[in-house]
Amino acid sequence: MTFSIAGICPDTGMMGCAITSSSICVASRCAFVRSGTGVALTQNVTNPELGPLALDLLTQGQNPQQVMAALADADADVQWRQLGVLDAQGRGQTFSGEKALGIYATAQGKNCIALGNLLENTGVAQAMIEAFESYAPENHASENEQGNLAERLLQALEAGLAAGGELGPVHSAGLLMSAAPSWPVVDLRVDWHIEPITELRMVWQNYQPQMAAYITRASNPADAESFGVPGDA
Repeated sequence: MTFSIAGICPDTGMMGCAITSSSICVASRCAFVRSGTGVALTQNVTNPELGPLALDLLTQGQNPQQVMAALADADADVQWRQLGVLDAQGRGQTFSGEKALGIYATAQGKNCIALGNLLENTGVAQAMIEAFESYAPENHASENEQGNLAERLLQALEAGLAAGGELGPVHSAGLLMSAAPSWPVVDLRVDWHIEPITELRMVWQNYQPQMAAYITRASNPADAESFGVPGDA
């Protein structure tokens, strides 16, 4: 039903995730990021309340293993869930309940975790990890430092699809990232689309050149660039 990748960038402090599913609006229910704290993924038969709870527990100083144990205690139906937690230090923990749907798998790598259910095969999660870890900025000259994590996450999601992805077609996808501001600096979603991952990359490519300007508008409006829209003086 869903496969996803979460990762952090130690160089920039950015953290985030990319996710796709046959279900509509997957990012609204399954992906959670908090600046300086970490990333939480809650999927399969989803309980969205577990995402914010995981981030709260990370904020309180618990490590991912402790967070996962606490989530299991908090949800009597945890065996229906597939969960992932990645903290700001790059430490990760994943969980797949015994009632996870179809073929499911999780994998962990350096500063990243991946998970999926109702997959074509068990290699999908590992393919995402390998794509995330193998990203080389020098092969993406158009990417600036702030864009590297987004590109790595999208590259990983595309690799998961190429490795077989979900058993059926996916219809929604999302990219969620945080940086220094408390609000998500990237929150892009594609819902009910024939090729949502392709569309998500297109949306990112249009948003990336504007991302820094939106951050500046929030922190220092006097230095903000022109909006470049009709009526803007």
